[in-house]
Order: sequence, then C-alpha cells, then structure tokens
Amino acid sequence: MVRIRFKQGTLLIEGSVRVPNAVWDERSKSFRAPAMHYRDITNYLDNSGIDYEDNVLDLLPCPDLQAAYSASGKKLKLRDYQAEALVSWGENEKKGVLVLPTGSGKTLVGIRAIAGCNTPALVMVPTLDLLEQWKKQLEEAFSMEIGKLGGGEKKLLPITVSTYDSAYIHAGAIGNKFGLLVFDEVHHLPAAGYRSIAEFSAAPYRLGLTATYEREDGLHTELSRLVGGKVYEKKVSELAGGHLAPYRIEKVNVALTDEEREAYEEHYSVFLNYLKKTGIIMKSPQDFQKLVMKSGRNPQARKALLARNAARDLAFNSASKLEKLAEILREHREDRVFIFTEHNRLVHRISQKFLIPAITYRTPVKERNAVLDRFKNGTYRAVVTSRVLDEGIDVPEASVGIIMSGTGSKRAYVQRLGRILRKKEGKEAVLYEIIAAETSETGTARRRKEALPAAAAGKGSGKAKKSGGESPADL
Repeated sequence: MVRIRFKQGTLLIEGSVRVPNAVWDERSKSFRAPAMHYRDITNYLDNSGIDYEDNVLDLLPCPDLQAAYSASGKKLKLRDYQAEALVSWGENEKKGVLVLPTGSGKTLVGIRAIAGCNTPALVMVPTLDLLEQWKKQLEEAFSMEIGKLGGGEKKLLPITVSTYDSAYIHAGAIGNKFGLLVFDEVHHLPAAGYRSIAEFSAAPYRLGLTATYEREDGLHTELSRLVGGKVYEKKVSELAGGHLAPYRIEKVNVALTDEEREAYEEHYSVFLNYLKKTGIIMKSPQDFQKLVMKSGRNPQARKALLARNAARDLAFNSASKLEKLAEILREHREDRVFIFTEHNRLVHRISQKFLIPAITYRTPVKERNAVLDRFKNGTYRAVVTSRVLDEGIDVPEASVGIIMSGTGSKRAYVQRLGRILRKKEGKEAVLYEIIAAETSETGTARRRKEALPAAAAGKGSGKAKKSGGESPADL
C-alpha cells in the first residue's frame, strides 16, 4: 500500500512506487516531493490504478462558504469580464492567473472564487493596507470572522488573509490547511523567498490576481509552475470609459536650466564614456545590475555609476519640474491629485514647497492612514509619495496623477495609472508625465509607456513636444 503524508512543506510517499516530481530521501526512507505537486501525484496514482492512503490535507474545519456568501446579502453581480475570467480559471482546473486592471474588481473575483471552491482559503497580499482591505470585504461578503496572519497577529480561520512575509514564515506549517490559495498582486510571488509559499502548499486550487503580469527580471515565467500561468487578461484600454473612468495621458517636457544642463552633460558624459571604453551595452535591467556589481570592485565602474546617478538626480529634481507642477496644481485646484516620484528627496521637497502631505516608506502606519482618510474625504486635495502607494490604495475620488520621476518599470506605470481610474460619475482621469527634455529620462518614459497600447498611450498627449536624447542607458 502506498501512503502519502505532509511534512513541513513536502510530501512523503511511502511504498514501492515512483511518482512524478519525487526523489528518494535516504533519511526518511521514502520518496519526497514539494507539496505543490500533491494534485499531480494523486492524479498519477488514480490514473495508474494504484491504491494509496492519502493523509496529506488536514483542512481547517469549514462551514458551507457558498451558503454563507448567498445568505450575507452582499452577493454582487459579476460584470461580463469578471464572469469570463472565472470561467477561464475554472476550465483550467481552478488554477492560473487573471490579469485585470486596477479598479476593475479583482477582489470581487477572488471572493466569488472562494465561495465557488467552498474550501478553506488563504488570501495573500503584499501590504498591511491590502490585508485590512481584503479582511473587511471578506467579512462583509461572508458575514463571518476572517483570520489574519500578519501585523503581529496569527489567527487561522477557514478564510484567512496573510501578508506574503507572514505566509513565507509559516509556509511549512500551514501548507496542508487550505484548499485554495489566492495570491493578490501575484507578480510578487516569484521572488526568491516568496515562491516557497506556493511550493510548500498542497492546496489543489490556486488563483493569482494582478494588473501587471510581467516582471522586468523575467521571473513571471515562474508563475506557470507556481500558480498555473495566465488564463485571462483584460487591458486598461478595453475597460476605460465603461467599467473604468475614461482617461488621457499628457506628456509634458521641461527644459533644464543652463546651469543644470551643463552639470548634467558633464556627469552623463563620464558614464557614457565608460560604457564606450569598456564596450558595455545597456539593453536590460539585468545589464545594469551587472554594472552595479562590478562597481563594488572596480573604481572606474563606481565613478561611472556615481556620475550617472548624479545626472539622473539633476533631471529628476529640475527647478523647471517644480514650476510645471505648480502650474498643473493651479489648473486642477478642484481635483484630487496623486503626485508620484522615484525618490524620497523629491517627495520632501515638494511637500515643503507646496505644503502637501507626504507618504514614504518611513511614514508610520497610523499617520499614513490619517493622511489617506483626509485625502479621501477632501480635507487634503493632494498627496505626494514615492513608491509606497503604487499598490492597494482605493480612492475613487482621485482623478489626476502626476509622475515627477520614475524608472522604466511598466508595472509601476500601470499601477500609478490605476490609482486614478476607479469609476465615478462624470469623472475623466488624466495622468501627467513631467519629463526633463533631452535627458535619459525621455527614454525611461518611452519604455514604461510600452505597457499600454499605442493608441491609449498617446491619447491626449497632443500638447507634448517631441522628445530627444533617448539612450539605452536610461535604466
């Protein structure tokens, strides 16, 4: 008789049979496989007609979640694309990733998947803000207490919400307690540590949710192995004006001052000359990371890197950008505005100059929540932030986004656009990109905008002047 049991994120297969994805473990005198292969192994045994004793899943006691959802009175009708997404996921054996724009109702899709699977479910999110948002909506949807793993709490219930960090810490212990894993912002999962959450779990059902499937490092290919790959996608342009607010993108070029231009060219020439001298070609973020590593042991590489950073700082922090920001804020004095920057230095400069509340990774949670609450109710009309609000902030009233500086990340670009696309009566969203003309920033802006279809990316950008000075070294 073949026996299968769960142990610390792995499956022990006892008996004289070799199953897929398993290797012999001399210590336990049995075959061992990552827990994520549980469904494949049992399917193999069933199809092979091999009798076996299954002691893997030890699911948390769970009420009828379908009945609880129906009885709660919070059963919302799915939009056509949400229903299509769930059908596609179901046809893929309830495994895979759904790619839906920010503001399109990914949380509702996750809730309906949980009700439909009717099995204990673990929902994973990247931030404590998202943890609280999911917990609140799940409590309303099922009229029951929701478990929490993260923020100093550990309470496992039939439906539990966890941060990725906490799920990673406890992966080996809870890997057989849930039948469904829901990964919100699933593009975080392929990170070296987080992927063990999926590997150490025997959950047969897996749902990934994201607005941005691809990663710049290419690791999104791991999602096929960990979750089931992309099974459905809707782009921003397909929903804008219908289920999302209509939007336009304004590309605004500003010139460096003569003094800034002279300093920029001096610094950037040091960087470009080093690339030319060494034959280094910058085609991807990975190429840039190699240069960063090289700078740790090569003084010339370090000098070039520091010069490149100094040039970028000049472009990011140009006085002309602040003048243009003031102009845009005057134009949108009645609107709710998100201002995005790449580094905290510019966040604080804008906050002090325009008396706008700032949120960075150093902002205490209580203060951040207070700022966002006042932003939502209109006490504050603008908030300036670095990268901490790229995900999981729901402010339907926000209609204007201003990108003061940023990387070429397509994911961050889509997330920032998504912050202003939530539907509200009479709303038209506008995203401004303030770009230092004839600097490497023009290439950065071009690369990140590739995340949108050409028609959408250029929509409303007729006021922008044609940019120049693009460089492969705009990483």
